Amino acid sequence: MVDSLPSLFWACLQFTVPLTLLSFFLGLAVGFLAAVARLFGPRPLSIFVRFYVWLIRGTPLLVQLFLIFYGLPSVGIVLDAFTAALIGFTLNVGAYSSEIVRAVLLAIPRGQWEAAYSIGMTWRQAMRRTVVPQAIRIAVPPLSNTFISLVKDTSLAAAITVPELFRAGQRIVATTYEPLIIYIEVAIFYLAVSSVLSALQTRLEHRLSRHDGHAEVAR
Repeated sequence: MVDSLPSLFWACLQFTVPLTLLSFFLGLAVGFLAAVARLFGPRPLSIFVRFYVWLIRGTPLLVQLFLIFYGLPSVGIVLDAFTAALIGFTLNVGAYSSEIVRAVLLAIPRGQWEAAYSIGMTWRQAMRRTVVPQAIRIAVPPLSNTFISLVKDTSLAAAITVPELFRAGQRIVATTYEPLIIYIEVAIFYLAVSSVLSALQTRLEHRLSRHDGHAEVAR
């Protein structure tokens, strides 16, 4: 276990962490745009977004990764493993986060929109100054859960040869023939990262709830 620690640590730092962060923030951007398009966009765009969400949520993530990495070369699109994984995870996170963002935007009372319009704000200003700040507080818990789940889901990238944490564990097992010890160690890495993120999520929710309490008192 001691000998394998450096390899697992660097695989986590060089591939698992960047893949998680990039996929989440790009997916969040896709999800926000998709949610806004579905709620406020023209009907053809809304139908396209619904189809995208239906397709991604209705098929396994592993199949999506295989289609991107192994399927696209048959039509002349060749991607390296990391890029293919990034696209796959981004599209997946985008579909799930779009439903979270859509639900959160719908949860904002209509009166907030009307109040913003009554003081002369445009739709864009109302969204940026009134709706989104309130929506962020509501969206933090479900989006944090999505982020933590994504950390563990990145292990699927091993199936398309991305040398992330789980793939590094597989390579060590192939030379040491100690699957029980090595995979326990890999699990501990994932558990440690997830535990840190869970603690950060709890602190963030604490701060947001305290901020809401102060705002309520101010009113």
